[in-house]
Amino acid sequence: MTQATITHIGGPTALIEVGGWRILTDPTFDPPGKRYFFGWGTTSRKLAGPSVPAAELGPIDAVLVSHHHHGDNLDPSARDLLPTWGTTYTTKKAAKNLGSHCVGLAAWDTATLEAPGKETITITATPCRHGPAGSEPITGPVVGFSLSWAGQENGELWVTGDTVLYPALREVASRLEVGTMLLHLGSVRFRYLSGWFRYTMDAREGRELVELVAPAHVVPVHYEGWSHFQQDRGPAEKVLAESPLADRIHWIDPGEAVTLTV
Repeated sequence: MTQATITHIGGPTALIEVGGWRILTDPTFDPPGKRYFFGWGTTSRKLAGPSVPAAELGPIDAVLVSHHHHGDNLDPSARDLLPTWGTTYTTKKAAKNLGSHCVGLAAWDTATLEAPGKETITITATPCRHGPAGSEPITGPVVGFSLSWAGQENGELWVTGDTVLYPALREVASRLEVGTMLLHLGSVRFRYLSGWFRYTMDAREGRELVELVAPAHVVPVHYEGWSHFQQDRGPAEKVLAESPLADRIHWIDPGEAVTLTV
């Protein structure tokens, strides 16, 4: 039996401790207050700082960066620290931009984490579309990540990344056996620029994906701490509570952790 501890640091940032590894997702460690420019006139202000400062994290073996070009998934503080945190797994475009410590992956590419005394983990990049159909040239490439290793009791650990629900994402249910899902929500919108178009899942889509994949555990992230998140925990929790799988959903506030059998 393997257990994983997931600590929610804030926004999309989480620390996954499993099989002897300490893996950081979409690191953001800037203090609050700064405004970030995402391109094409879109901006957001950071409303809350990390619940765990980068200096208090301890050693990091690997980093999963779903995309590098939005400050709410990789901010300047974290970008400077990436070379000190072991290997970074990210998109191919990001790997070219960020440096030699990075491994670039496209959807369904795989890589391997190996070290003496630790579980060997296969990382599989999963598809994402960070907005409505046709938005990819504007929003840029994004990937999610699934982690698998020998002896998993419930299935793979899947970090969805920033995405809406669309056909390629639905393929995950048929191609992978997901046991634990780190679910990016937030219902990101820029109403003054693109109306009601969403750039990440809202809770309604999140519920649909959860019921499609049927994992043993779901940990929502990416729903607080930034001004462009349009659906925070309260409204999202009400929607997900209506799912027949609601008892599998673990809400952990920034600074909290949950230990799950994986």
